[in-house]
Amino acid sequence: MIAETNGIKSVIEPSDTIGAALDDLDVMLELAEAETEHAQAKAAEGECRRMLEKIEADYRKYELQSLLSDRLDANNAYLSINAGAGGTESCDWAQMLVRMYSRYCERAGYDVAVMDMQRGDEAGIKSATLQISGPYAYGYLKGERGVHRLVRISPFDSNKRRHTSFTACDVVAEIDDSIEISIEEKDLRVDTFRSSGAGGQHVNKTDSAIRIVHMPTGVVVSCQAERSQHANRDKAMKMLMARLYELERDKQNKEMEKFYGDKGEIAWGSQIRSYVLQPYQMVKDHRTEAETGNVDAVLDGDLTLFIEAYLKMKKSKR
Repeated sequence: MIAETNGIKSVIEPSDTIGAALDDLDVMLELAEAETEHAQAKAAEGECRRMLEKIEADYRKYELQSLLSDRLDANNAYLSINAGAGGTESCDWAQMLVRMYSRYCERAGYDVAVMDMQRGDEAGIKSATLQISGPYAYGYLKGERGVHRLVRISPFDSNKRRHTSFTACDVVAEIDDSIEISIEEKDLRVDTFRSSGAGGQHVNKTDSAIRIVHMPTGVVVSCQAERSQHANRDKAMKMLMARLYELERDKQNKEMEKFYGDKGEIAWGSQIRSYVLQPYQMVKDHRTEAETGNVDAVLDGDLTLFIEAYLKMKKSKR
């Protein structure tokens, strides 16, 4: 009930906010037109422009939200990143992607919790799972599922050669109690291990981290976010239910081939998006053809161009 109420508010409140801002803009325009002194009139005009820019930005965000109509779009999300072909290069690329998505969430006002992270042997990370909490987190991020390709001069190559790295991103929606997922205990293999956080903390002194394998499907989830083994198990079970539900939805919709086509093997030819730093700078999404030369902004979390293009493409296909 609370989730439904929040969903309704997320539709009504932005509309009311934009309407109120337009009323305020009308008042400011009247004041600007009535102003007789040149300096004050210019200042009022400048304020009108700033108000209009804010309204346009809010409207664009509201318009983008209107493209989210899937049952789970309003939910929180689990975002997992796994390094692929490329060894240390890919582990470093995986860490860059974790930062990129963390910065995007910071811009969007989402909370990010690290559920699990496995460090690379030399640098970067092998894998990470983030819990992203906020309105429409899954709806906005679901199009990021797939293989991401990086081309750059390697900081790990003494000969300064150009390298290509691959990392896979998976996104599933967090589900609530209204969705029933049947999981039998006999189908689970539960392993405990020592968390890999900073040294000296309690989480490193006990086997509090949990890894659960759902043997019929091969789905694996891990959590080491909490100090308590019991709390980590609860969170891991929620992730497992979310992944199994996503898997079942794909089967029911006969989209399993598309699911693996979107994510694919973590290697050459399967990427959804390329990030090229050398010999030129370009980020290009191969599904929508959206592209930009401002690589630094994208890696700093400015993903609006790609998210908007993906949602519009999906709507046009429907």
